Amino acid sequence: MSSVSVLAAIAVMVALALHLHRLASNSRAKARRTVEAATASVRQVVGDAVDAPNGTAGVSTWTGSWNGDRVQVRTIVDTLATRKLPTCWLSVTVTEKVAISGTFDMMMRPAAATTFSNFDSLPHTLPSPPGFPEGAVIRSDNGRPGLPLDVIADHLGVFADGRAKELLITRNGIRIVWLLAEADRARYGVFRQAQFSGSGLDPELLEALLGEVSSLRAAINGTARRAVA
Repeated sequence: MSSVSVLAAIAVMVALALHLHRLASNSRAKARRTVEAATASVRQVVGDAVDAPNGTAGVSTWTGSWNGDRVQVRTIVDTLATRKLPTCWLSVTVTEKVAISGTFDMMMRPAAATTFSNFDSLPHTLPSPPGFPEGAVIRSDNGRPGLPLDVIADHLGVFADGRAKELLITRNGIRIVWLLAEADRARYGVFRQAQFSGSGLDPELLEALLGEVSSLRAAINGTARRAVA
């Protein structure tokens, strides 16, 4: 190979390395801007929210207080190969005590493993009671979570439009998981890049979900107090 060819090959390799470096830098900058925008949205609702990174790729977590309750807000990018498209989930939790004797986990139309839930590991599947949405599957750790199911049924309106995915109730809190966005199909199909359009965290949605979780906790605990009065 001539010296000219060698130099040309080196130039191509350098140009490629620089291009890949720029792509990586742009990707990191975009991810940083996304987290900063989400943090600003969360703080419109949870004024004292702090970023609580856990080292898991694709997961952003904030903790703080809302209406006197400790809360956690989390976005989760789910890229499991079993899914048709990567998805971005919004997890909203009130991390306060709940009057329940076990774990109650309602998942809508479970068809594959999830990255945001231990639903698949719960050993008992419970019958879906009247008033629960079609497609809901309920699991528990002990088969008798000791919950007023009619009270829960009265607070499931948020599951009507198909974007609410999970309702988890434990002794330590209540969580709703919401489908925030799916990856752009064309870009993912060609480049295998999970880019989400319209996945911004809407403060009004966040506040509505926190309200749903908080009101359900209050109803469950109120029923428990009346039962022992």
